[in-house]
Amino acid sequence: MRIAVGQIWQETNTLNPCPTTREDFELFGVSRGAEMVSAMAHTNELGGFIQSLRQWADAPEIVGLARLPAWPGGLITTDAYEWIADEMATAVDRAMPVDGVLLALHGAMAADGYPDVEGSILHRFRQRIGDHVPLVVTLDLHANITPQMADSADAMVLYHCMPHVDIQDTGVRATGVLERITNSGARPVTAYQRIPVVLPAERANTEADNGFAVRRKQRLQELERMPHVMSAGVSVVQPWMDIPDLSSTVVVVTDNDETLAVDLCSELSRELWDTRREYLGELESIEVAVQKAAECTAGLTVLGDAADATTSGAPGDSVWILQELLKYDWPNLAVVTIVAPEVVEQASLQGIGNQFHAELGGRRDTRFGTTISLDVEVKHLFDAEFTLSGHIGTNMPISMGKSAVLASNNVRIIATTRTGPHFAPELFQTAGIDPFSAAVIVAKSPCGFRAVYTARAHQIINVRAPGCAPSDFWTYPFEQIPRPLWPWDEIEHWSPQPQVFVSGAARS
Repeated sequence: MRIAVGQIWQETNTLNPCPTTREDFELFGVSRGAEMVSAMAHTNELGGFIQSLRQWADAPEIVGLARLPAWPGGLITTDAYEWIADEMATAVDRAMPVDGVLLALHGAMAADGYPDVEGSILHRFRQRIGDHVPLVVTLDLHANITPQMADSADAMVLYHCMPHVDIQDTGVRATGVLERITNSGARPVTAYQRIPVVLPAERANTEADNGFAVRRKQRLQELERMPHVMSAGVSVVQPWMDIPDLSSTVVVVTDNDETLAVDLCSELSRELWDTRREYLGELESIEVAVQKAAECTAGLTVLGDAADATTSGAPGDSVWILQELLKYDWPNLAVVTIVAPEVVEQASLQGIGNQFHAELGGRRDTRFGTTISLDVEVKHLFDAEFTLSGHIGTNMPISMGKSAVLASNNVRIIATTRTGPHFAPELFQTAGIDPFSAAVIVAKSPCGFRAVYTARAHQIINVRAPGCAPSDFWTYPFEQIPRPLWPWDEIEHWSPQPQVFVSGAARS
């Protein structure tokens, strides 16, 4: 038996004015064939696929397709999309014949001229492999799941956790679904429901002690333990996508039980609809948040800058919070990160221990950003290369290029050449800074950073700031989204009416 595995991964934020190019994919780490299988055997969904396949009683031959990832960012260029599609088509053609496919996708990719990238890719996959080769797909719980995706895949398996600490486990679960199809004759039937809501991320923490998001995760896990349920997932969608089909989605896959799939899909859809207002919450202003951090002497304060969250596809060069931090005399370090290749180049030319005048911010985020000018000292020069674990990553290689640590009194600015996880302790540590010993750090993330900081921080404050990934996204200009859509619009009555998609395996 031959099972093909591959990955296409990027999360698109159409408010970000910086396009995602082919070079962004190539710099992040493209791999193909056997090289990909070897390199990714312990990383994220691919690691889950590969390790699980090797544990099958009759272990199949694992055929590597391609891994085509880019860090979350702006709209994918047409050239990059066509390159991705051609790369994967070539890989599939080379791999055939296969007995099954495991494909790791994000689910919220959009390109110039192609608002449903994953739907288009999956449709091309299906055309190449035929109706009766099972295709099982993993998706982020912020995927924008379209009918074309549901129609093309035999089963979709979603993350259950926010922060995303179950990525590799999702790959394991998906491989279990494929095994049921190929080895046990399961016949997948998918119930699919779009819900006209888009939700902020800050209050979606499934790893807290209690709350609606925790209960939903537990219910999904409970359903997947039922004998006839193959997969159950709720996607609360990436909010910062101005595209025609934007919505949250529920997907339930059963083994040839349409009634059960529809009933459970309806239950989960109603629950999401009924709890939508619980996602809303007040954030602190920049001024109040920084003042609270300054008044805290008991330990680390983490300021969550969701609006410039690089994990949400924002540009990463906001200086709104930095501007306020510079007003205070910090007894211990206050640390912020920024994507600023020009400033890194200046720092490299000046050298460690020297000072220069820096212009920070507003070069990438030309829509909502601002620029500040200040004199800084070069404290450290380094290559931001490390292995990410925790939210978003399980043994995930990260390369953010040449980087610099700049100082203005006790404020430290970590400037990187490329975007990446601008919340990760590994980034701070690679820069020579212990984030857990600082007075305050700015984590450019809405919720995921809590996976590593909740147990170590004295206080965490989510901050309201301008940027490309704002919590109050419905106050920003969106032109293409479907209407009515909550919270842009009040919707008086709504009830689920799931669509049903029957896989080729179930039809045969």
